[in-house]
Amino acid sequence: MRFLHPDHDEALELSLDDVFLVPGYFEGSSRLDVDLRPVDFAGGSHPIVSANMNAVTGKRMAETMARLGGLGVLPQDMDLETATRIIKHIKGADPRYDTPLLVTPRATLRDVLGIIRKRAHDMVIVVDDSQRPLGIVTRADLRDRDQYSPVGAFMSSRLVTIAAGTPNRDAFLLMEEHRVKSAPVLDADGRVVGVLTRDDAVRLELLEPSLDPQGRLMVAAAVGISASAATTAARLAELGASAIVLDTAHGHQRRMIEAIREVRRAIGTSLPLVAGNVCTPEGTRALLDAGADVVKVNVGPGAMCTTRMQTGAGRPTFSSVRACAREAHQRGRHVWADGGVRDPRDVALYLAAGASRVMIGTALAGTYESPGDIKEDRDGRPYKENYGMASARAVSDRTAGLDAFERAKKGFFREGISTSRIYIREGRESVGAILVDIITGVQSAFTYVGATTLPQLHQKAVVGVQTAGGYLEGKPRG
Repeated sequence: MRFLHPDHDEALELSLDDVFLVPGYFEGSSRLDVDLRPVDFAGGSHPIVSANMNAVTGKRMAETMARLGGLGVLPQDMDLETATRIIKHIKGADPRYDTPLLVTPRATLRDVLGIIRKRAHDMVIVVDDSQRPLGIVTRADLRDRDQYSPVGAFMSSRLVTIAAGTPNRDAFLLMEEHRVKSAPVLDADGRVVGVLTRDDAVRLELLEPSLDPQGRLMVAAAVGISASAATTAARLAELGASAIVLDTAHGHQRRMIEAIREVRRAIGTSLPLVAGNVCTPEGTRALLDAGADVVKVNVGPGAMCTTRMQTGAGRPTFSSVRACAREAHQRGRHVWADGGVRDPRDVALYLAAGASRVMIGTALAGTYESPGDIKEDRDGRPYKENYGMASARAVSDRTAGLDAFERAKKGFFREGISTSRIYIREGRESVGAILVDIITGVQSAFTYVGATTLPQLHQKAVVGVQTAGGYLEGKPRG
């Protein structure tokens, strides 16, 4: 990329709000000509990564991200036993159909209430002992009933089902005809293998799943830079993790360099190793020289992060990613932009600055697929709790194995918000809805620049610097 006014703009330290893309000539015929496949390592149809935050990425998030073409990173605070269970589940999950929620006719309404909001398809399937469907339950069926009522008494026996392998168009039209939002997917023997929603039938035409060489859904896993980093990373690689992410708030330090070398020896050279976070060319160079394939960039822009206010340390997002990406590209390597994304434009700008993927946290926290239970405020509005990975809450969880005195000492060092309500918004309850909004926006951004691939965007993008008023006039005011 180049700046619109390089003599002036090159010297500035710029955030995402400070910059804009200058429209150029596009030779294509449609935004569908744009290919967003990442260039750092194989897998995925677009560059969105869900952040390795406890309140953002768990089993459901990582599975859904991969099914819809992205990549989920399991948090470093997750114990190895849980990570093992989740990775095995994801590797065994269907690449196309969402995981079904199954109960027997003997289950109660209370049982259904405990799981129905775990998936965005809003359906619990009642099955027999052979996993053949007997009926379905949706939230509309749960009103004004005793919580101990057996589901067999109020399930809907009117079933619209889809045969596995049915083309997306045909599946969509079938659900449209019967006016249902989702339907169980059955194999040749009539057993439930998944659920397909009407929206996902369309999304899957736009987003190819992220698959490993064995055709299984991809999932990455984060590891801290403790003494056990190499052992943990080796075990995660053995389980089938598609990438290892070495993660700490300040990545340009001796212990990170040592951890990269140790992990690289433990996992070999075939598995991608991501390390971060840094915000300078010097930090990027140090991590790449130690053996990282990708460097995670940014210090302090996350919605749950207070690092800059606590310490004064960090760097504006756009300049940080651009400087680190230039350093990485000189070595044939790549960077991920981490944090600060609020709108699709932010993703487009990060990619123009040179990022190969963009990590998103809080924007994905208020979905059915994020970890944690849905709560309701006094007005009955549903929300989930979100918190920073350097917050007092996360530090307390991370140091649970220490004695009370040591935990109390470490508790003083916190650089994040411990609790925040992220409301679940109508039309954006699912990761799929948010991803499609981002991806279509980014595809349009490419056409405005005149690019159809990430390398073309890096080459053709012209970026201007704007006043605060220039940013505000681009916001909708209707």
